[in-house]
Amino acid sequence: MGITIGRPGLKTFYIMEILTERTDEEHALNAAQLRRILEQEYGISINRQTIYTEIDKLEQAGMDIVKLDGKLGGYYVGSRQFELPELKLMVDAVQSSKFITKKKTRELIGKLESLCSRHEALQISSQVVVYNRPKTVNETIYYNVDMLHSAIFRNRQITFQYVEWTVQKKLELRHGGAVYQASPLHLVWDDENYYLIAYDEHAAKVKHYRVDKMRSMVILDEPRSQEALEDKTDLAQFAKKTFGMFGGRDVQVRLMCRNYLAGVVIDRFGSDIMMIPTDEEHFTAQMTVTVSPQFFGWITAIGRDMRITGPEEVKEEYRQYMEGILREYEEEGSTLP
Repeated sequence: MGITIGRPGLKTFYIMEILTERTDEEHALNAAQLRRILEQEYGISINRQTIYTEIDKLEQAGMDIVKLDGKLGGYYVGSRQFELPELKLMVDAVQSSKFITKKKTRELIGKLESLCSRHEALQISSQVVVYNRPKTVNETIYYNVDMLHSAIFRNRQITFQYVEWTVQKKLELRHGGAVYQASPLHLVWDDENYYLIAYDEHAAKVKHYRVDKMRSMVILDEPRSQEALEDKTDLAQFAKKTFGMFGGRDVQVRLMCRNYLAGVVIDRFGSDIMMIPTDEEHFTAQMTVTVSPQFFGWITAIGRDMRITGPEEVKEEYRQYMEGILREYEEEGSTLP
């Protein structure tokens, strides 16, 4: 008869909700199952023909509903805004990111799971496990990121305070709670942390700040400095030459490496760097890096198969870096400076 009891005006929405949440390629629902769910969980009594009519309406509205014929057939949602592999990648990124708190991690993954069926959500929640992954405790990072995007878009300077960890595992304001003023330039995600690249008005130079360590941020009415507006930072090149987001001077460095390290060098600096064969077992690579203890640490970790060959001042600086470390281990009872 086509009679509907309950909330007829919402039946189309409820069928869309059921199909979206409970069906996928491996889990279809037929008309009888849809009728039973509507009656038992939504309080709506509806005949089979009306089910077909409502599904037609959803398809006409643009919803991709696939029909499977046969005794075990039924309906399921075909294409979605995000495919399951895409959602898994996003969940992996959220769960692995140090700048996202544990609480917010659970919230974000829950929202991502709502973009697929319940059955696929179980795959997502059970697949990604990250052990011993430190997480930030600063819940305000999300508001900081939003404010920083707003300040850049509106061309405004910001003020903020900065915190750092103590030996007692407490976060304390740096420099007695000093207020920093800067012109925000870019937000960069590096080593699973968010960093702000900004022009520091007091120091008159570009600096980096961990966004999760920024507190009491305020967007000023004052426009960003002219130096910030003239900034031409190439973020791709910046990421290649900077190690651990630590500052230093930019130098064009030559490295001699064994051939098997070609992949390591390309992964770090990109495939556009100059790599020249030295002999059958070695090649020389040339690139611009920000010379810092972090860069020297990267060279040291790779070991004897990679060597700085120029310029001489960088070789000497690295030699002094290594000698200083060795002295600390050779001198009995030595302490850190």
